[in-house]
Amino acid sequence: METDKKRIAIIGAGISGLMACKYTLEKGFNPIVFEARSGIGGVWSQTIESTKLQTPKDFYQFSDFSWPREMKEAYPDHTQVLEYLHAYALHFNILPRIKFNSKVTCIDYVTSSTADLYSWDLWGGSGEPFSPWGKWRLTIRNGQNPSASAPTDQVYQVDFVILCMGRYSDLPNIPDFPLNKGPEVFNGKVLHSMDYAAMDDDVAADLIKEKRVTVIGFQKSAVDIAAEVANKNGATHPCTLLFKTAHWIVPEYLLPLVFQGLNRFTELMIHKPGEGFFIWLLAMLLSPLLWIFSMSIECYLKYMYPLKKYNMVPTHRFLKQISSCMFTVLPANFYDRIKDGSLFLKKSQSFSFCRNGLIVQGESKPLLSDIVILATGYKSEEKLKNMFSSTLFQKCIAESSAPFYRECIHPQIPQLAILGYADSPAILYSTEMRSKWLAHFLAGNFRLPTISKMEEDVIEWEKCKRRDEKESYRRSCVSTLLQIYCNDQLCKDMGCNSRRKNWFLAELFAAYGPKDYKDLS
Repeated sequence: METDKKRIAIIGAGISGLMACKYTLEKGFNPIVFEARSGIGGVWSQTIESTKLQTPKDFYQFSDFSWPREMKEAYPDHTQVLEYLHAYALHFNILPRIKFNSKVTCIDYVTSSTADLYSWDLWGGSGEPFSPWGKWRLTIRNGQNPSASAPTDQVYQVDFVILCMGRYSDLPNIPDFPLNKGPEVFNGKVLHSMDYAAMDDDVAADLIKEKRVTVIGFQKSAVDIAAEVANKNGATHPCTLLFKTAHWIVPEYLLPLVFQGLNRFTELMIHKPGEGFFIWLLAMLLSPLLWIFSMSIECYLKYMYPLKKYNMVPTHRFLKQISSCMFTVLPANFYDRIKDGSLFLKKSQSFSFCRNGLIVQGESKPLLSDIVILATGYKSEEKLKNMFSSTLFQKCIAESSAPFYRECIHPQIPQLAILGYADSPAILYSTEMRSKWLAHFLAGNFRLPTISKMEEDVIEWEKCKRRDEKESYRRSCVSTLLQIYCNDQLCKDMGCNSRRKNWFLAELFAAYGPKDYKDLS
């Protein structure tokens, strides 16, 4: 196969887009990367001032490009992360491959007959990455000149598409409110955390200065923004964090313990899709150890912090939160701000807007506010679905809750992969493994199973994780506690040795990280 003649389009120049470009280049391809913004980095290029890594940097680094030696911080801030990504892009000569200010508005699969798609037993008709029966047509809107009366659109035709759009950008999730009880009746300002994060630091500081700010939510962005506002405004203009469900918030010094626990021995305690009787029995016998670990962390957090006093004790297990990819790190001085009156916590099942603030369920008086920041997440599924112009492929995304094959291939969508969609506590590490796997696949080192086999595989994953997660199940988060098991599958596909340690005890009890997979040939 003449790799340099196959056209590969990568959509997005965040972390996953950079790695997709790097590894396809290594296989001899000439990929083109379309990035809607003017720079690389994805969410790291637009974030709040206090943002920093919530993963120990040893688990958040490229396998063949370490953090600089002078980086002493265990959790670099967003500026340092962005500098690291720029250094990576320069080192591997990725920047010349990127078309900045180029927003992909839609992609369309062009084939002689749509009916062929239904008749194929193999992915793309052959089980290989490139098919003689179809190509992708991309519509690109150039945003280089925003003052132009009409944006210019260009059309590209390519042999393969890699979607690297990320889950936490572009399409915010805005709650629905009854008529005359939404933001339209509020005299203050309402914005989503995405818009707040996109502001320059000085603009954001001016916006919240001496204002009564209420932040809605209790995930990472909500807690970080509330802490930042409280630190800046102090007790004279306190911030309120209004939330529906409490989550476990872990201090930084406990994170290494959690990540070191992600080893092969721990994975023996986790049920796996399609497991045999012996593996099932072993997981049943060892699973009480996971319960003990989870309870130990919970008891420690309840002992160390005033969770009960502020109605912050979660109703779910700590381990369930990790497996559901809802991992939040305690901001510096968070409880100090609560004690000095700079930050108030309110738990409520519902709220609505009024002229001068919020009507909180269970309270007789309005919560007076000047600014309301909705840290209510993103519509990542809808964002992914909207990328396709074909209603057939839109239905493939919207009408199934099964995960993707190897967490990056949809069995019914040919010549396309999705990187960075699968969530993980160490997203760079897990995405790099799939970038390597995808590059091997594109180079023709292996073929995919039949469509029916891939569908059976993802349905097994869904059934297995629904038993464990129940209502918390999300298809983007099925492998959090089975990272090594999933990496073993990827290594097997690539024909690489999945045992990366030097001796038995290390293989069983030592944590796996990016450096273990540096040389996958």
